[in-house]
Amino acid sequence: MLIARTIDELRQHLGAFQRPAFVPTMGNLHDGHLDLVRRAVPLGDVTVASIFVNRLQFLPHEDFDTYPRTWDSDCEKLRNAGCDVLFAPDEKALYPEPQTCKVHPDPALADILEGHFRPGFFVGVCTVVMKLFSCVQPRVALFGKKDYQQLMIVRHMVRQFALPIEIVGVETRRADDGLALSSRNGYLSEAERAEAVQLSKALHGMADAVRSGERDLAGIETRAMEALKQRGWQPDYLVLRRRADLQAPSAGEPLVALGAARLGSTRLIDNLEIDAKL
Repeated sequence: MLIARTIDELRQHLGAFQRPAFVPTMGNLHDGHLDLVRRAVPLGDVTVASIFVNRLQFLPHEDFDTYPRTWDSDCEKLRNAGCDVLFAPDEKALYPEPQTCKVHPDPALADILEGHFRPGFFVGVCTVVMKLFSCVQPRVALFGKKDYQQLMIVRHMVRQFALPIEIVGVETRRADDGLALSSRNGYLSEAERAEAVQLSKALHGMADAVRSGERDLAGIETRAMEALKQRGWQPDYLVLRRRADLQAPSAGEPLVALGAARLGSTRLIDNLEIDAKL
């Protein structure tokens, strides 16, 4: 596996390829990331991953400085998963001057849910993804469905800018008990880890209510929020939205349940596409 530290090194190596398949990450890799890499291998003529902890998408009170950096382990995992090229720039290499040009996604999609509770988050995400796309120039890029809103926003950005990139969404990888794999799961204590699956269970409960014919969506959401609060969680949202644009559901449209909640000091997110319509 070749490791490129600068944009010039990366472009020099990728110049010989026509269809890079790309997986952007912030490192601290788990099986969900590696699943993306393994799925990328047959989709291109070279498999590229990046590791870059993007300061632009962290709010001042969030965990940029303490975000886990696990370089040696990450490199070994990527090699074993079939990665050909790892792009691992430092901040000076990717942002040689202050990044004053930024990508502002559609507020109708980006300022709700995660964007409401983390203002500016998706500006940081879109800016770094656009810059990484410019560096790698992939023909296909893979993102996990666990970050459901992020996936939708990246797809919208690619469509709006007519980028020649196919965006592939990959199903959420879960632990045996149903907890969505996340780099931040490592922050959980043993007791919190045992409790963490309740977020997934809450989403399944919301889906079951819809499947059973209940149509008071606000009531379903409120019950789910209260149930988590009673278990000691601090939920930001547990909502039912239409998959097309994450707006309030309309009759006959496919739904998705989305949730974000803090357990102790760790904020977890998850979602569940529902095989039922209003």
